[in-house]
Amino acid sequence: MRIVVADDSVLLREGLQLLLAEAGHEVVAAVGDGPSYVDAMLAHRPDLGIVDVRMPPSHTDEGLRAAVAVRRAWAEAPVLVLSQYVVASYADELLATGATGVGYLLKDRVSEVGEFLASLDTVAGGGTALDPLVVRQLLERRGDPVHALTPREREVLTLMAEGRSNVAVAEAMTVTLGAVEKHTQRIFAKLGLPPDDDQSHRRVLAVLRFLRAE
Repeated sequence: MRIVVADDSVLLREGLQLLLAEAGHEVVAAVGDGPSYVDAMLAHRPDLGIVDVRMPPSHTDEGLRAAVAVRRAWAEAPVLVLSQYVVASYADELLATGATGVGYLLKDRVSEVGEFLASLDTVAGGGTALDPLVVRQLLERRGDPVHALTPREREVLTLMAEGRSNVAVAEAMTVTLGAVEKHTQRIFAKLGLPPDDDQSHRRVLAVLRFLRAE
């Protein structure tokens, strides 16, 4: 993949470039601030853009605001936020920019390089990859208003939000694949996603509907 990287820490930026290069990817631009990230994404149109949240000048939410700006200018831009922090307001806005190619992972909770690289593939391929803590904080911010879903269905949807397949969800919950498929069909029905939609697209829409529910 061709990838743009944005992180204000030189060491982290260089380390991430080495990791990506070893995995066979090409870093076409590596920058240290939000405006440069926006410019690089729109200039190179990469397969994926990775961005930190807190960057110059204020070190608050520049990265997320830059990611939102990229998605507004290029709706299909695959964007993965990689940070130590969850900024719920802009995370919500980023998810609202579209139903494909979005991720939000927390640096301190990335424990396996292989899983991290798999998340990159997921987002670049149009899927979602959300850390469970990100999902939890977004839901807490909304008061978890999707009352039609059962606790089991919310668990399935949370795992789906992490980018897991039905097989991976079944393994995580220690249930059969058939049970997960029944849960997902009930989730789609409760969220009003018609059965004639593309299956993978419905999964993404279900996750975003869940996170954005009022």
